[in-house]
Amino acid sequence: MFFHQLHNELWKLFGKKRTYIGFGTFLLAQNAMLIAFRFTNWKQGAERMLAGNGYLVQDYISALTVAVIMLIPQILLLMPLYASLVGGDLVAKEAEDGTLRMILARPVSRLRLLTVKWLAGAVFSMTLVVSLGGMALLFARLWFPWAGLFVFTPGPVQIFSVMPAEEGLRLFALSHLLMAVNACTMLSLAFMFSCFNMKPAAATVLALSFLLLNVVMENIPFFEDYQHFFLTYHFRCWLLVFSKPMPWPQIVQAFCVLAAVNVTTFIIGAVGFHVRDIKS
Repeated sequence: MFFHQLHNELWKLFGKKRTYIGFGTFLLAQNAMLIAFRFTNWKQGAERMLAGNGYLVQDYISALTVAVIMLIPQILLLMPLYASLVGGDLVAKEAEDGTLRMILARPVSRLRLLTVKWLAGAVFSMTLVVSLGGMALLFARLWFPWAGLFVFTPGPVQIFSVMPAEEGLRLFALSHLLMAVNACTMLSLAFMFSCFNMKPAAATVLALSFLLLNVVMENIPFFEDYQHFFLTYHFRCWLLVFSKPMPWPQIVQAFCVLAAVNVTTFIIGAVGFHVRDIKS
C-alpha cells in the first residue's frame, strides 16, 4: 500500500502543468546560453588561461566544459526556485484545494502521508537535476566537440582543473548526485513551511527568503569565519568534485550537513502538521 500511495503521489505531481515549468525554463536558458557561447568571444578568456598554463586550447574547449559553465548559474539561480515551487505545493496546495481533509478521512496516518509526499518531491528533485545535466550535455555536444574538461571558478570556490573526457564525464555524473541533494534540501525547506497553515506561494517565498538570507549573510565580511554555518556554503560542494586533489572530507561534511537539514526540516514540518487542525 505504501508504494501504491507513492505511485499516486507521483502521478498527481507529474500530472500538474506547473511541475514542468522548470524543465521548460532550463531548456530555453540553455539554448540561449549556447547561442551566446557560439557567436560571441567568450572563449578568449578561457583560451588565454589555458595557453598561459601550457595547455592546448582545442583539447579543452568542449561540450563538457560548456555544459559545466552553463550549469553554474542555473544551479545557483533557477534550480532553488523550481524546487521550492514544487515543495511549497506538496501539502499547502492540497489544503488550499480542500482535498487534504478527504485524504485524511481515510485510514492513513499523517506521518505516512507526509513521508510519501516528501519522497515524491525527492523523486522530482532528482529528475529535475538529471534532466538539467542531460540537456546541458546534449545541447552542448551539438555545438561543441567531445574533448577534455576544463573547469575554472574564480569565486569563493577557486578551482582550476583540466582532465581527459572520460574522467570529466565521471566527475560530471558524480556532481549531479550532490546537486540532487541541494535540490532536495531546497524542496524540504519549502515542504516544511507548506506543512503549516499558509498558502503555497507563501511557503515558496519563505524558503527562497531563507536562501537569500544565507547568501547575504555569507557575503558580509564580518561572517567570513562563520561561512560553514550557512546553507549556501555547503550548496557549492558539487563544484569541489572537479578539484584536484578532490577534498573528500569537505564534500562528505557538506553532504552530511545537507542530509541533516533535510531530516530536521521534515521533523519540524511533521510536528507542525500533527498539531494543525485540518478541519478548521
